[in-house]
Amino acid sequence: MLPRVRRAAVAMIVMLTAAWGPSAAMAKVAPFTARGSAEQVDVTGAKPHQLLRLVDRRGRTVQSRTVDVLGALLFRNVAPGNGYRVRAPTGVQSPALTVLSNRPAPPSTTIYNQRIPTMGYGYLTTRDGTKLAIDVRLPGGNGPYPTLIEYAGYGYADPFHGPDSGIAQIANLLGFAVVDVNMRGTGCSGGAFDLFEPLQGLDGYDVIETVARQPWVLHHKVGMIGVSYGGISQLFVAATDPPSLAAISPLSVVDRTSTTLLYDGGILNTGFVIPWAEQRVHDAEPASASGGQAWALKRIEAGDQTCRANQALHAEAVNLIAKIHANPFYVPSIVDPLDPITFVHKIKAPVFLACQFTDEQTGGHCPDLAEHFTGTAHKWFTFTNGVHTDSLDPATFNRWYDFLELYVARQLPDLPAAVKAAAPTIFQAAQGVKGVTLPPDPLQGLPSYGAALAAFQRLPQVRILFDNGAGSSTPGNPIPGFEQSFSRFPIPGTTARSWYLEAGGLLSDAQPTRAGTDSFTWNKTARPATDFTGDTGGGPGGLWNATPNYNWTQNPPGTAASYLTNPLSSNTAIVGGGSVQLWIKSSTSDVDLQVTVTEVRPDGKETFVQNGWLRASDRKLDPAQSTLLAPFPSFRQGDAAPLAKGRLTELTIPLYYEGHVYRAGSRIRMIISAPSGDQPIWAFANTVPSGHATVQIAHSPQMPSRLVLPLVPGVQVPTALPPCPGLRGEPCRTYVPPAVAP
Repeated sequence: MLPRVRRAAVAMIVMLTAAWGPSAAMAKVAPFTARGSAEQVDVTGAKPHQLLRLVDRRGRTVQSRTVDVLGALLFRNVAPGNGYRVRAPTGVQSPALTVLSNRPAPPSTTIYNQRIPTMGYGYLTTRDGTKLAIDVRLPGGNGPYPTLIEYAGYGYADPFHGPDSGIAQIANLLGFAVVDVNMRGTGCSGGAFDLFEPLQGLDGYDVIETVARQPWVLHHKVGMIGVSYGGISQLFVAATDPPSLAAISPLSVVDRTSTTLLYDGGILNTGFVIPWAEQRVHDAEPASASGGQAWALKRIEAGDQTCRANQALHAEAVNLIAKIHANPFYVPSIVDPLDPITFVHKIKAPVFLACQFTDEQTGGHCPDLAEHFTGTAHKWFTFTNGVHTDSLDPATFNRWYDFLELYVARQLPDLPAAVKAAAPTIFQAAQGVKGVTLPPDPLQGLPSYGAALAAFQRLPQVRILFDNGAGSSTPGNPIPGFEQSFSRFPIPGTTARSWYLEAGGLLSDAQPTRAGTDSFTWNKTARPATDFTGDTGGGPGGLWNATPNYNWTQNPPGTAASYLTNPLSSNTAIVGGGSVQLWIKSSTSDVDLQVTVTEVRPDGKETFVQNGWLRASDRKLDPAQSTLLAPFPSFRQGDAAPLAKGRLTELTIPLYYEGHVYRAGSRIRMIISAPSGDQPIWAFANTVPSGHATVQIAHSPQMPSRLVLPLVPGVQVPTALPPCPGLRGEPCRTYVPPAVAP
């Protein structure tokens, strides 16, 4: 059988033939169209399976590639310059082409004078001539309108059902116009898809500048909104510094695409990332009954000739799954351009960013971005425990709205009464939670725009919403128990608090005075792969509901090592990353390890707090990036090394970020096991070893293994122990002391 992409491509040939014009036999010039782009050259209308060459101005072959079944191909990684041509075996060739650089500013800004629809579906042309599918969604009332861009590879421009996974409808209710844009190579947009390639950032630049020049756009400046994919894309676009970008508001994003999302501690995340990548591959296929985005096929069948022609290059999409498997190690030239932490310092626009320590999709490492936004003085961050959609929980929603009003609309925040009244319906539809209203917003009672802006700018940069889920009479509703703000992140005054492993499963304040060893049987099938099954969204019984039905199971006897502190003498606020330093020995040359940190409460309940992972062979730390509270393995192939046979080896497991107050009388627990059972979506199918292993953990004066957490002083805790269950993203169970294996 034909591969899915090829089957979809074959299905498009008949539709595309008419759009490509006369046959080669009738043509006096090259029977195909070649076009220069930013470090790329694309070809359409060529003879399928023909070998074409890209030659430079001197006629030297730069690249050779075979035309796909749709008559298209794409030459990537082409050096900028003039005089390129695409040449066929017969000697016919294209006119001379110019290949642009990845420089953000285009050679000419005249492209931005184009007009796009005032309302509804249409296309926007980028600097290389690619037409991106857009849908303009207006609020009520007369323009000009404060305007926002939502930009991703999801079906944002879908005119039939509205933006897939988008929040344009909410922004419309708030009085903003929204231009939803499908990235190149997706839906009805032209071009070929490659996840977060530089050209997507340049397209975003072109979108910003074109939309800002429309007569119905207030102030001729635009902002950006979006959650997850639509949040991450903002970071890439804003780093190109479009002159007409007023502000960005990325929600539920990542800091490092590769090492804290894709390969967590060096272990491939097959539970979330691989299925997500497979969806991107499917959505980037040419639109057909078996591939691409369904709304694009519907547009084609309704007669949209631009959408039809735009499918030509879709089969040239990069195979994202193959790319993932080909790059298990850190290669700077491949990984750094995909990691926002390496380029957010370039962002000059005002930033409002929110994310969750226990985000089940994008993970809990986003707060690491905060200290790297050095290019703008106007930046605010909100962090909390919670699920993927909690970046728009009520308290965060108000501040997000204020930010957009002040920096995009440039007007006094005044939330419409209709929106306040609709809040319970919105939150129930989005998250499946009932009875949630918006809290009072002091900025909306101020007398003028200037007063509100000044008040907002006086807000500390970092806001931590503690105990999200414990702030109302309904446990699990997205209301924090309390909050505290700080001037920056990491929080000033944070210290590294160590607890040392000792015999009997104790985490002690002091370094060990005696030598001891604990062991467990490594078995990745000892527990279910995840701690949740069912709807991972806001539907009935869904993960985003108030109290989802987690199946957070105990480690069977002998399959984990467990350590517990003495009862804490006072409330202990931990905000940030952390690490676990271990001396281990394994019966196998390599082993994947998972650390789970929990709170064992005085009432006999146990609350999940955070995880960390490491493939032991990837244990070498990058000294230039690592600190005690934020260790960073190099993940370079040349640094990978097997464990020493029969000898103890030191390694450090990085912990993902947390913002949690362990109450007085509680005990902090650390569990070390095979990776499984503590996350609702993330899972690790390709762990090592393939079978079982015996793992020994040493603790002695010479080899002090320890848990290190970021202790924040001065956090005032006005609330009692939260309900259990109740904290969002933090499952709860009855504490069961670890049993000794038979």
